[in-house]
Amino acid sequence: MKTKRFSYTTTLKNPLTWLAALLALAAAVGFFGRSFAAGSSCWTRWIRDLLPGLAALYFVYQLLVHGKDRLYRLSLPFWPLALSFAYAAWNGLAWYWALLATLGVLIAAWVLRGVLTGTRAFAWFPAPIVVGDGIFLLLSVLPVPVFYQIQRETPVQGFQLAEMALLAAWLILGLAMKRIKDGKYHPTWGDRPDGRRVRSLDPISVVGTYIMPERNQANVLFQNTLEITALEKYVRARRAAGWEEFGMTEALLAAYVRTVSKYPGANRFISGEKVYSRGDDLQFCMTVKKEMSTDSPETIIKLHLTPGDSVETVYRKFHDALADAKKSMELDSSFDGTAAILGMVPGLLLKFVVWLLKLMDYFGLIPGFLLEVSPFHGSIFFTSMGSLGIPPVYHHLYNFGNLPVFLAFGKKYRVNELDDDGSTVSRKYMDYTVNVDERIVDGFYYATMLKYFHKLLLHPERLDDPEMEVNEDIP
Repeated sequence: MKTKRFSYTTTLKNPLTWLAALLALAAAVGFFGRSFAAGSSCWTRWIRDLLPGLAALYFVYQLLVHGKDRLYRLSLPFWPLALSFAYAAWNGLAWYWALLATLGVLIAAWVLRGVLTGTRAFAWFPAPIVVGDGIFLLLSVLPVPVFYQIQRETPVQGFQLAEMALLAAWLILGLAMKRIKDGKYHPTWGDRPDGRRVRSLDPISVVGTYIMPERNQANVLFQNTLEITALEKYVRARRAAGWEEFGMTEALLAAYVRTVSKYPGANRFISGEKVYSRGDDLQFCMTVKKEMSTDSPETIIKLHLTPGDSVETVYRKFHDALADAKKSMELDSSFDGTAAILGMVPGLLLKFVVWLLKLMDYFGLIPGFLLEVSPFHGSIFFTSMGSLGIPPVYHHLYNFGNLPVFLAFGKKYRVNELDDDGSTVSRKYMDYTVNVDERIVDGFYYATMLKYFHKLLLHPERLDDPEMEVNEDIP
């Protein structure tokens, strides 16, 4: 079921954005400065001052860095501020007023989250108000100072400047942000930088990721044999047309792109026991040797393909990446450089680094530049055993990362068979294996997809059909 929601954005060109950031930064300075005041207990410093100070810094960072596309994150720092208010209320008010104040700030935090995350339940409220969504944000934060000031039973300093500055930052934000009306989906809580959370799964699919939390517990192996007479003819025709070095890898990759275009569920992955969709980003990974010799170094290439890419587009992107990887015998790719840095870390510390990366990956916190160079994060990994002259292997999936599909294809070989008229014919075949994560889609979906992929390879001329069926995984 599709969740109806909307999104907001802001821009650094708007002076109100910078004003909100400056107010939040001033609030952070006030909170941290107050934490060193004499007479404050450890708990008071942490809950009343340090947590809101960190929340204010988080507000500044998210507003300036991700305000354009992830404004919903600014609802998070309001919760530490609400906790700070509740703590102050229980230390300075009668219990009934403290309880009322706590309920007030929690409701305010919930309302603010609903607004910034675009929950449809809040869509009706700002619409008839002339000033716009900023008024709604003002209404959501007004209860906080009101409840805080009611019936003070012990001498306190009242509503201090740091809290007022941070609340003013949210108010200014409400005046600066604009609702996005392009009709497209925009990220929200639960999504990752590399994928959108699939929220329409059946219950067994949701529970299955927790029953089988690791990828190698949920992999399914598939083997098939392909008669390649038509495919070899197609490869020769492409080479004759000037596509130098066009081969089986490019043909299989183009067929897979067309398959994912029709069956986009194959471009999902699992991280943190949740299922995500990569959408229009089909990431292809492959190990290549810089020379065909036993002492030649190897590296990883990663392509960003798009459902709907033509055979020519796939061919050009693949060979551009291949040329970059082979341009030097030195380890000079981004993947090689990252691996070299990790290789210099002492063993015990490296074990901790890998554990930390796994933890960050679980919560979707790995930086984008690391995801880009990681061969363990992608849509599919190809390995060509044919170039080594051996049959395809059944390659495992990696528990680290989120690669859900591993395809291996082997050497070509001939088989003498009886034709329909009883005569003996020699046909050429190629075996290939596919290892898939069964948790991202059901078995029927996989079977339908793999049959379609096989038919494309039996009739490769269909790869040149400009009318490619492209479906959305999540409308």
